[in-house]
Amino acid sequence: MKLPSIKGFDEEAFNKYLKNTGWLMFGKVLSLIVGLFIARYLGPDLFGDLNFGLSLVAILAAVGSLGLDTFIIREIIKEPARKAEILGTSLWLRLVTNAAAIPIAMAIYNVSHKISRSPGEPLTIMVGLLALASFFKSFNVIDAYFQSQVQSKYVVQVQNICLILSAILKLLIIYWGLPLIYIVLALVFDGLILAIGLIIIYHKRGFSIFEWTFNADRARSLLKQSSPLILSAVMISIYMKIDVVMLKSVGSKAVGIYSAAANISEAWYFIPVAIVTSVFPALLNARKTDIDRYHKRLGNLYDLLVYICLPVGLFISFTADFIIHLLYSNKFEGAGAMLSIHIWSGIFVFLGSASSQYLIAEGYTKVAFYRTAAGAVVNIMLNIWLIPKYAGVGASISTLIACIVSTFFILFIPKTREQGKMMLKSLFLVTTFQKILKR
Repeated sequence: MKLPSIKGFDEEAFNKYLKNTGWLMFGKVLSLIVGLFIARYLGPDLFGDLNFGLSLVAILAAVGSLGLDTFIIREIIKEPARKAEILGTSLWLRLVTNAAAIPIAMAIYNVSHKISRSPGEPLTIMVGLLALASFFKSFNVIDAYFQSQVQSKYVVQVQNICLILSAILKLLIIYWGLPLIYIVLALVFDGLILAIGLIIIYHKRGFSIFEWTFNADRARSLLKQSSPLILSAVMISIYMKIDVVMLKSVGSKAVGIYSAAANISEAWYFIPVAIVTSVFPALLNARKTDIDRYHKRLGNLYDLLVYICLPVGLFISFTADFIIHLLYSNKFEGAGAMLSIHIWSGIFVFLGSASSQYLIAEGYTKVAFYRTAAGAVVNIMLNIWLIPKYAGVGASISTLIACIVSTFFILFIPKTREQGKMMLKSLFLVTTFQKILKR
């Protein structure tokens, strides 16, 4: 199937994107469907407990990744003969960090639970198990290797095989009526089989992880390079997950209802990443050869993302209650209002994803960090104010405003202001109307 031509972008690049991301989209849809079954089965209280644990662990997992992926790829491309040293050193750094994160996650939860006197039973064991599931993500260094060789299709295939096995297991847990802890154990199983799958596919390509070595000098070099990205990754995780963690003070049910809405709203966030990734090489090439064409392509990208978001946002805003009732029956009363607000965060996430590539291309990494930090701070401050008054609706409003602040933070920086203006023109369809009037 041919993808329709989009002005300003290479049709072949988009057709390649469509072909290479078919399995990725299948995996995302499958995860969404299984997630809906789990939410309906657990109900808002237990579903809230599960999402609270996942969000708390996700913030710590941002530290565990050590921001190494980009540097692993770069180092392997630069020194292919030192592949075993680079991968081995990266793996050991992650294993040690993620292992330490397990007791830390449990301790943080225990302290916060006692201080806040959150309602409900302690979730210490669940948090520890979810941190263990995150521990197995240390083996994602193998994914970074395949990315460096432009062979990500092997990883996507492994991921989807694991997703299918995981889906079967979780559906059986639901069918047998087993308690929440078994779903948590299934998530640990997810991490384990994905790690095993990555090791198997790596060995099938004729390599062996037993050849990997640890080098202390390499470790220091990698950590020195990635240290700014660790803090940035933590800020991104706080920015995306802190609302769920802070909602726990209101109760598990509030977390569950909000998570039901947020999971639907965020289900398609992989789309802008895939689109932006597919056109990024063309943008970089244009920047080298024709700066005017480079800016034009950026504008076209912003327009495209707005064209995707606006119809979806309008449709879901008017049908949010019906969608929640259809997917969750009457178990998540009030999630419709949250969804109708939260869905509009997507348009700013899309624009933020595209403008982040611009910041990377121009070397404005500090600006990228500052914008994320601004979003995180705004989200926390608004949550402190709005969650006690409006619970999940307050968290939805906080997330939307934080996304707006983060995306358009670049307006306040003189060297990036023009990009902010371009995004505003796309957002308010100014460039669209200009193109119509020129015809």
